[in-house]
Order: sequence, then structure tokens, then C-alpha cells
Amino acid sequence: MSDPGGVAADQLRAFVERIERLEEEKKVIADDIKDVYAEAKGNGYDVKIMRKIVSLRKKQPHEREEEEAVLDLYMHALGMAGPAEG
Repeated sequence: MSDPGGVAADQLRAFVERIERLEEEKKVIADDIKDVYAEAKGNGYDVKIMRKIVSLRKKQPHEREEEEAVLDLYMHALGMAGPAEG
């Protein structure tokens, strides 16, 4: 039912409890991911690079290409790369 303020307390409680359960599941999954990275590091892999690869794989090819082009442009502008091609 609703309280005098117009809030459906049972529905609100259900939403909050669902969010709390999902937050706990998210924490467990984040801990599992951390463990996988730690295992990879223990096997000699560069975790920083692995994280970058995971991030890149989430993007569409055109997004990656655009990001790489802008990165290249900025690196040349800052003198961090060889002379610009063209």
C-alpha cells in the first residue's frame, strides 16, 4: 500500500532489495575478474596490456580506428612519435 507521502513502500522495498542483491553479485564478479588478472600476472602476462585489450575488444572497429588516429595525431603534435606520414 501507499504511505501518506504517496510512496508504494512494498514496491520501493522490492526495488531496493533487488539493487542490493545485484550490487553484491557485481562485487563477487569484480573479485573473480581481479583473481583472473592476478593469475595471468602470475603466469607472466602484462595485466595493464590485457586490460587495454579487453577495453579495445568492447569497441567497434571504426571506433578503435578513430581513437588510434586521434592518438597518433596527438602523439605527433607532442613530438612523441616519428614524423607524420603524408
